[in-house]
Amino acid sequence: VRIDGDDPYLVVAADKGTATFSDVANGIALEYGFWLGDAFASGGSVGYDHKKMGITARGAWECVKRHFRELAIDIQAQDFTCVGVGDMSGDVFGNGMLLSKHTHLLAAFNHMHVFIDPDPDPAASHAERQRLFDLPRSSWDDYDRSKLSTGGGIFPRTQKSIELSAAARKAIGVATPTVDPATLMNAILKGPFDLLWFGGIGTYVKSSEQSNSDVGDPANDAIRVDGADVRARAIGEGANLGVTQAGRIEFAEKGGRINTDFIDNSAGVDCSDKEVNIKIPFNREMQEGRLSFEKRNALLAKMTDEVAEMVLEDNRLQTLALSVAESGGARALPGYVRTIELLELSGRLDRKVEGLETSEELLRRGQENRGLTRPELAVVLSMSKLALQDAAEDLKLAEDRIVERELYEAFPKPMRKPHEAAIRAHRLRNEILATRVANRLVNRLGPSAALDLTEEEGASLAQVISAFLVAERLLDLPKLWAEIEETALPEMVRVELFAIAGSSVRSHLSDILRAVGGESSPS
Repeated sequence: VRIDGDDPYLVVAADKGTATFSDVANGIALEYGFWLGDAFASGGSVGYDHKKMGITARGAWECVKRHFRELAIDIQAQDFTCVGVGDMSGDVFGNGMLLSKHTHLLAAFNHMHVFIDPDPDPAASHAERQRLFDLPRSSWDDYDRSKLSTGGGIFPRTQKSIELSAAARKAIGVATPTVDPATLMNAILKGPFDLLWFGGIGTYVKSSEQSNSDVGDPANDAIRVDGADVRARAIGEGANLGVTQAGRIEFAEKGGRINTDFIDNSAGVDCSDKEVNIKIPFNREMQEGRLSFEKRNALLAKMTDEVAEMVLEDNRLQTLALSVAESGGARALPGYVRTIELLELSGRLDRKVEGLETSEELLRRGQENRGLTRPELAVVLSMSKLALQDAAEDLKLAEDRIVERELYEAFPKPMRKPHEAAIRAHRLRNEILATRVANRLVNRLGPSAALDLTEEEGASLAQVISAFLVAERLLDLPKLWAEIEETALPEMVRVELFAIAGSSVRSHLSDILRAVGGESSPS
């Protein structure tokens, strides 16, 4: 029984453990004459290798950099302490722990070992991590012990007890000289570090109101901690499900910096999407004899860095949007609550699944001068984008002469002119434009603006989108946003300026909607 309706767009995104299946899947797609050809499965032998690009970790690192930028810390230029879950052979953990030469990795663990380096030398430890990453396979046991600081060690998790040096006890925050592995890992998760970086499999943080059975990861029950007990300043979720949503909210409510896993590690999926969208016009060119298979593969390789930059820009703007939304605090709470209600009424959002409280409970926060946390805002932001994307698809933006030009900007520069006709004929051109416009509207105006306007002005989402596209051009908004981005400012001042600009543009959208009545075309 097939529940879903017809959809020509099915893509397989293989991860590290199943990467060889991409070529198998693409071979089957080609054999059956499926229209996507070898764009069916991303990351194959002629696709973008996520681990080699380090794209998932780099995207998550953009989110981490924002957390610290708003704390007036530049982690690319200033030393910071870090602990994590994973090892250097892992895609996300390994790539992540190489992205700043100022990372002081004090402790980490995977399924086999616990690694402790109480006072690491940044340069030497970075070089040793790079060596491990470059090995075909590695574990913490391969780390050169001579590169560890005094009192450091690498301990198998199978040991009944672990003897800790005074330096290790001080670094991790353990009082007793002898601990069992589970207690040590629990202490690492709760230690007073700058960054807690998740790159391994498992759920390690829950809320104090959840039981271990609620989490559904019995292998880590003895290690798991509550969000209220995590003392790291920020959490980077390079891995999926490292923290429960309730755990994120609890950590955020006590002042911790955190988004969600689907925000932090979205770059991998984004890269797969871009690979597929790039291959589709190339496949058309190959089928019609204008491009050879070898030339296409060379172009794909040539565009790797630009594709990565496009993906990272998506991560950067999305996490900036969360900061702008968060800056509204209790003042913005009623608007977000109404947006949640509208999304719920439309069937897009299930509060229980997404970990959102009732409207009454959320509004009660306003009396305590508290707003939504970043993890909650991440849910509202993503659901709002999906709702807007659907509405934008109905507008058939690729048929609008003003908006059509933006289609080419979704592709790397080397293919825009030479393959202009194939891009213009892209089977997913309307979906690509809808995604870009929805992302931009929510990123710049906030997750509640569009849905609020549908109620306030009696407009449809499609009309709000059209008004936004008109306002962009009338007010030259890209220039305004670029000026705010590029001016040297304290980061929180920049965030506030974006919030003010977003509020002002929203007022202009109201004026446009009133002026045009039922008109819904950006032209």
